Amino acid sequence: MRRTSGLLLACWWLAGTAFAQVLSPPEILDTELRELQQKHMADLKSVAVAISSHQFPYRFYFSRKLDVTEEQERATDQRSIQFARFRNQVVLQITGNYFASYSAELMKKEDRARQTVKDVMIPVLIAAAPLAQEQGFQSFALEISHHVRKKTLGVTGERAENVVLTLPRDAVTRLASASDLEEQNLVLRQAVVLLDGQPVSLWGPESAESADPQSPADPPLAPPEKSAPATVPAIPQPSPVPAASPAASASAHDASPDVLKSLQSKYQVTLDRIVHDLDSQARFVGYAPPVFIAFHQGVYLQLSLTAPVPADADGSRYRSAAVAFDEHIASLVRPIMAYFKEDANFDGIDFSTTIRPAGAAADAGSSLAAEYIFSVPALRSYEQYDSTGQQLINSGFVLINGERVGLDLQAAESRSSR
Repeated sequence: MRRTSGLLLACWWLAGTAFAQVLSPPEILDTELRELQQKHMADLKSVAVAISSHQFPYRFYFSRKLDVTEEQERATDQRSIQFARFRNQVVLQITGNYFASYSAELMKKEDRARQTVKDVMIPVLIAAAPLAQEQGFQSFALEISHHVRKKTLGVTGERAENVVLTLPRDAVTRLASASDLEEQNLVLRQAVVLLDGQPVSLWGPESAESADPQSPADPPLAPPEKSAPATVPAIPQPSPVPAASPAASASAHDASPDVLKSLQSKYQVTLDRIVHDLDSQARFVGYAPPVFIAFHQGVYLQLSLTAPVPADADGSRYRSAAVAFDEHIASLVRPIMAYFKEDANFDGIDFSTTIRPAGAAADAGSSLAAEYIFSVPALRSYEQYDSTGQQLINSGFVLINGERVGLDLQAAESRSSR
């Protein structure tokens, strides 16, 4: 990431971390691309949330750097969704590291690239498909790094391979509406695929059989220890939410672009009043006003804000997220829900949060990006003191740096800082 020393740009960077995986517009020098990024910040953030909530076979991280270890990935800049220029086209670029490791002896290079396309790139493209309506760019461009194992003189070594796929906007729309894998493969024949910079053919006649996920030519993956998912700190699991929890009864609203725009217009005065009245308490991100986004086939109000936590809460990301919820997010639920006393025409609220330890410098290692996403019924239950903060957490989604986690508030906050 390009380093800047100006205080203003540092502040812009800090605000941008609230978007977790989306590059902030001020960092883009190209005027056309910067305007596209600013125009679609809400859409891009919605895409990031949708991708982050997807369950990939192995760990996937957005990343500005490829070929890093998973430990390094947790500390690196993960804001990789941006409009960029590639091969004389304006593209929506998404990069990331996928911690699967393939055997070079069992899988040819085409098979390895195809497996990453199937397991990672297709879900990412489907999540990003709503942006295909934008006329300001021509294609989607994904660059995903995976690992490959190979024996040399009897010694097994491992290296990264980078898969690049570009696909026109209209093809991405058809991919998202495809009814089965065969139809998806027909659409993907339009894609340009590169493996370590060299073109590869994945869906030609010679590879039609191995494109079938049930084919014996598509062997199971077996990642070695260094590429296995990092162990999450052991935290006692909370008691499950009762079957009749508020989230279970939530019904999704139409999340089409026209509906989102209509809701934005309907609630704009209310949203402006929320920012005006609660800004000192909520610490809203200035250039990212409240906006309605699509999430899990529903409509959610996204509130982008910063949450300062005590310096001693910086020892664990789980502890930081728990403290930020208890001392910041939870205190905002009742004041915010008070503005929506009538039946809300949306499904929930996404508290998109930058967690920053008190006194920490504004650099890549000092802030943590977290999402707390709850349904309206669950928020109502908490607002009316019918449920606890832990039950609210259990009913929704918590993402830390784009990865969904389980969060036990009491256990996380009691852990000593390391």
